[in-house]
Amino acid sequence: MSRIEDLLREHCPNGVERKALGALGRRNKGTSITASRMKSIQEHGGPIRVFAAGATFADVAEGAVPAKDVIRVPSIIVKSRGNIGFAFYEGPFTHKTEMWSYSIDADGVDQKFVYYYLLTQTASLQELARSKSVKLPQLTVSDTDTLLVPVPPIEVQRAIVNVLDAFTELEAELEAELEARRLQYAHYRNALLTFAEAGGVRRIPMGDVCIKTSSGATPLAGSPAYYEGGTIPWLRTQEVVWADVWDTEMKVTEQALKETAIKWIPENCVIVAISGASAARACVNKIPLTTNQHCFNMQIDPAQAHYRYVYHWVSKHYEELKGQGRGARADLNSSIIKALPIDLPSLDEQQRIVEMLDCFDALVNSRSEGLPAELEARRGQYEYYRGKLLAFEEVAA
Repeated sequence: MSRIEDLLREHCPNGVERKALGALGRRNKGTSITASRMKSIQEHGGPIRVFAAGATFADVAEGAVPAKDVIRVPSIIVKSRGNIGFAFYEGPFTHKTEMWSYSIDADGVDQKFVYYYLLTQTASLQELARSKSVKLPQLTVSDTDTLLVPVPPIEVQRAIVNVLDAFTELEAELEAELEARRLQYAHYRNALLTFAEAGGVRRIPMGDVCIKTSSGATPLAGSPAYYEGGTIPWLRTQEVVWADVWDTEMKVTEQALKETAIKWIPENCVIVAISGASAARACVNKIPLTTNQHCFNMQIDPAQAHYRYVYHWVSKHYEELKGQGRGARADLNSSIIKALPIDLPSLDEQQRIVEMLDCFDALVNSRSEGLPAELEARRGQYEYYRGKLLAFEEVAA
């Protein structure tokens, strides 16, 4: 930081000039292509990447898209619809025409510097897009073409890029380590939860290890009587993310408890999401709470099974459960979950398995310890320094 501050004082003591993004290089239009066409021409290992909205892309062969539409220099991609944002890509690529990209080639401008600055503008651009359309937030070309980018001397740009690249590399290393540990967890979970047929292990339906099962409800949305000043934790399916639940994002009132179908469940239930993108994910509530109707809540009989053992069993069978989803949204229901077979060794053996798997689970899923906590801390640190490094005084009028 001190070296960059020294450079700023030396080269631009009166502030930093700003230039429109559209004036810093070439704006690329992309290629006209449909999602079905992308899928049909996808080729594993293909040298050209075709980007669509969000994180969707297809790798294709040379010639699969018109050569004039392929960008072969490092560029900044604008994600202009839905989840607004930016991506930096260096290999040959193109994108659908509702997106666009910038190949920065102005003298004295480092493209990576521009990319890092644009990341600091994502929140304001998202707000701008939402102001135009709530259903599908969308930017226009002029929104980004006219966006003013600070252009300090190239020495300053490169020094900032070096600092932020170091943070980015550290984050990538942590993500790779986390993925390796997740694979390790899955390996040992599958090994520890696979039993020989003659091993004295009972196999019964999941529902038979429950003292009680339930689902919740959603109090009338927008009703102040049900939400304002509420203190009762109310869990929604998007918060069911393979982690212990110690609090909820939303709270409801005593009136909601009295007048709607929500109900308390005790701590240490195994909660399985049954709807949409969250379907088949599980968590354990470490506090008494209520849930919405898309959570299936299982209070486990301690005489038959350790609740953490059941949680790990559901985790192992995530893909199997998810594959049984029905309807357009692939939703589950209580009957499907209760019918899932579960193998039950002795309680002592369950405890031994739980102790081993909990160590891996904390390492890969806990947000208060282990790799996720470290990764979140590094991201926070990176965003803090990125904001500090890319805040410049404007040139005085």
